[in-house]
Amino acid sequence: MATLLRPFLHDRFLHLLVVLGLLLACFVPFSLRQLPAAVDWPTLTTLCGLLMLTKGIEASGYFDVLGRRLVRRFHHQRALALFFVAASALLSTFLTNDVALFILVPLTLSLRQYSALPIARLIIFEALAVNAGSLLTPIGNPQNILLWRHGEAGFGGFVWQMLPLAAVLVASLLILTAICFPRRRIELSSHQQETSWQRPLLIASAVLYLLFIVALELDFAVWGLLVVFLLLLVMARRILLSIDWSLLVVFIAMFIDVFLLTQLPALQHVLHQMTQLPGGGQFLVAIGLSQAISNVPATILLLSSLPASTLLAWAVNVGGFGLLPGSLANLIALRMAKDRRIWWHFHLYSVPMLAWAVAVGWGLYLVINAA
Repeated sequence: MATLLRPFLHDRFLHLLVVLGLLLACFVPFSLRQLPAAVDWPTLTTLCGLLMLTKGIEASGYFDVLGRRLVRRFHHQRALALFFVAASALLSTFLTNDVALFILVPLTLSLRQYSALPIARLIIFEALAVNAGSLLTPIGNPQNILLWRHGEAGFGGFVWQMLPLAAVLVASLLILTAICFPRRRIELSSHQQETSWQRPLLIASAVLYLLFIVALELDFAVWGLLVVFLLLLVMARRILLSIDWSLLVVFIAMFIDVFLLTQLPALQHVLHQMTQLPGGGQFLVAIGLSQAISNVPATILLLSSLPASTLLAWAVNVGGFGLLPGSLANLIALRMAKDRRIWWHFHLYSVPMLAWAVAVGWGLYLVINAA
């Protein structure tokens, strides 16, 4: 019981969200019956399944084996960082940004036992990379799925309209990675130990991973989650105790806080005035709203008054950079890092990246529309 309660008691971000929700509740008219509907339960189901499956693969010990092979394959920090950043951007285009992080962040964390690498900085760049890479396709992130379903462009048309921004941002991030990670030789730890790994647990977790993704696509997420839970309960029940269950509560608190925030009269007034703003104003408001309440809820709100245009798609994806709430992927990556200092260091890279993305996005939009 102490193992389960400890994350909840020490989670300062969760405590902050609870306090914020209580403050908003004092100024917003609502009923308790509205709160369950404010939570995106399909997202919570997906997150819960991925948490369990990633923990299963991690507990199998295979990430340690793969991490040891990687540090032996790459001889310099810059090359290793470029590999992880490129892999994050690529995987996020077809596996979604959160799935890419659930694969790569635990693998990144396994590297610290083999060499002295800037692990926290690498995880920050992986979070930035999935935000940049996932904007390319309709299935890269939740906001793109919404925009794709509400828009008139097909899959190929959506990719084509997002390609200029995705290409520039991914290229910019790779250049920034080369600058921020020196061509310093990776020094292997002298006390490396050959770790054993559990093949049955790895195979079971990997197969369940694929089945769970298929279940998500077929809208059988709850049944898929139940199968994952029962099999892990039989094979490795200790894994279920070591999962960061407080992350799920953080997401629930975020959804409720966003719901209460959107009921504020001032925000409602802004949404009603959106249609009268010029393109630049809509672009900046969509980005600003994403910074405050995350880009997925911002997309849901803005689609009620704006068409699913290229401008809106670019704005909400650019809004994933900057502050931590901009994208839920940011929260997932930083929580998995389990490093208190990373929360502040993240903004040293993400806020300048937001400024660059805003400038690039608006500049490209003007050039394309003028052509």
